[in-house]
Amino acid sequence: MTTMSTGIAEGASALEANAAICDKFCDTRDPALSPQDRQPVSAALQSRSIVLHFDDSDAMGWASIEKGAAGDEVWLDRSMDGGRTWSSGSKLGDTRVPAGNSGWRTLMYNVDDWNTEGVGALRACGQVAGSIACTAWARTTWNAGDRRTAAATALMMSFDRGTKLFGGNGWWTSANALTAIIDNIRVTGMGSYRYAIAETYDANINAQGGRFTNEYLDDTGWWGLAWVDAYDLTGDSRYLATARADADHMYANWNSTCGGGVRWNTNGNYKNAITNELFLSLTSALHNRIPGDTAYLGEAKNEWAWFLRSGMINGDHMINDGLSDACVNNGQPTWTYNQGVVLGGLTELYKATGDASLLDSARTLAGASTVRLQSGGVLREPGEGDACTGDGPTFKGAYVRGLGKLNTRLGDHPYTTTLRSWADTAWSKDRNALDQYGPHWAGGGGAGDYGCQQSALDLLDASG
Repeated sequence: MTTMSTGIAEGASALEANAAICDKFCDTRDPALSPQDRQPVSAALQSRSIVLHFDDSDAMGWASIEKGAAGDEVWLDRSMDGGRTWSSGSKLGDTRVPAGNSGWRTLMYNVDDWNTEGVGALRACGQVAGSIACTAWARTTWNAGDRRTAAATALMMSFDRGTKLFGGNGWWTSANALTAIIDNIRVTGMGSYRYAIAETYDANINAQGGRFTNEYLDDTGWWGLAWVDAYDLTGDSRYLATARADADHMYANWNSTCGGGVRWNTNGNYKNAITNELFLSLTSALHNRIPGDTAYLGEAKNEWAWFLRSGMINGDHMINDGLSDACVNNGQPTWTYNQGVVLGGLTELYKATGDASLLDSARTLAGASTVRLQSGGVLREPGEGDACTGDGPTFKGAYVRGLGKLNTRLGDHPYTTTLRSWADTAWSKDRNALDQYGPHWAGGGGAGDYGCQQSALDLLDASG
């Protein structure tokens, strides 16, 4: 994947990143006091070497310029949003090589600002005779001790501390990103980002249609599943109550068009796969968490019966996007998330009923999609592009999340090798120095953003 732009950017978050920070130690600590000197990235500038140094034990870093001459300049940039913004007007530790020396270094600065929940990154920059070069962005191993927690930390760099949504205003994509963070807490035991759950909820409970509903029923389903996940982790009953409200909002939009199913939008009657797979998943999950429930179980059973006869599952055991006005398979792309969410839903419904045929159906669908959607040794979205913004980059994460749930339930764990192989490839070929991932798990062009990062985190969570 290509790294973020190294141009100069300014903004409120950038200026905040350069305010003095105190954690274990305060900014401007002497590097001579560091018990460690790890050098993850460097850059060349004319004959000079610009190096970023880290003291992982204290979560601080410093910059140096080497093989240079008197007057060469060196400094640090600090970003609190994954390298998207920083301040050009306050170069941290800005210093020059003194006379009689060929190199110099800055003082030490904190990477993160835990007083304001700032998840940070540093880079080293230098200037020689008007020319500037900077290293790639990187961070210490704090909250990044293995590849799963490192990916979670990189995703949290996109958590907007104002809106409490990923990317600033992502809606259903934020539900998926939050779900990936919650799953990461569960599988790794690292709870550093638990604050994102309550903050997201409190800041957005009254947004759009209220209680995480709006006119798009698939959006509502994503949020409902996120709050089920939050309830499982925290035991907080308000999350379960909100998930119930979301399911009820979806059920209010079940109608007779094409013989049943939840419509995609309150202003139309399009019946598509993802909305109904989410409804299956959400109602099944609610039944499994509400003692004595019969209503959600009945809705889940009716959903699956309708889905099976709807025609959206084609002859290759792949699921197309939805139904035409004539209520037949519309032949639109077999997006990855359409193949994955249903697997999680069937797994939950099996838990509710003990009906082994549900796992048989899930295994058939998973067997088809793991083959037909694999290219270059990894999962690949139909028509996969180089962007990490918009809706599409989230799809692969939803797929592997569902596949992982099914794999855990099946006694022979048949997809473990596949998931681990995809994760190993992404980690080795599609990751930069900041543990940010791009759109193509087999490597290639593209710029990172939270959609791709969430999908990669889902993959790492599911692969173990």
